[in-house]
Amino acid sequence: GIAVAIRVQNGSPVLFRQTRVGLHGRQFEVLKFRTMQVGAHERLAELARDNEINGPAFKVTNDPRVTPIGRWLRRTSLDELPQLWNVLRGQMSLVGPRPERPVYVMEFSEKIPRYMERHREKAGMTGWAQVNGLRGETETIDKMAARVEYDLEYLRNWSLALDLQIILRTVRLVVFDRHAY
Repeated sequence: GIAVAIRVQNGSPVLFRQTRVGLHGRQFEVLKFRTMQVGAHERLAELARDNEINGPAFKVTNDPRVTPIGRWLRRTSLDELPQLWNVLRGQMSLVGPRPERPVYVMEFSEKIPRYMERHREKAGMTGWAQVNGLRGETETIDKMAARVEYDLEYLRNWSLALDLQIILRTVRLVVFDRHAY
């Protein structure tokens, strides 16, 4: 259903692929449903003056490149469903530190102590930081440092019970409190 809606509204491709860094610093292609217009990357220069953050990241409130179905997919986190394929392929797990793009890994590893320790575990579709209010918070070094602390706490305290708690909290946040997740 989602793939058909994307294709009808915005054409192909339906999936978005992006290189991310996972376990032991290995790179892999993460899959998501496409939420932006085709050619969105080429429009970065025209939107550069509206960038709300410094560094390699790019953020524009109400980004005009995001499609109507894309806004809904992001709000409901359904854009992440194709990552189940990454889980089945062994590149990710359901729970773990969220994978980052290589450019961010390089920057964060230079500026955040112990950042690379989070790569001792498979990257996850959701994690301890995300269910504690730090979803997508990589705009600043301070926000990413806070995520790293949650990731390291997760690694120190890992248990099946903790994973189940994170999964249940993720479902609750996505279904009942979309603005928090």
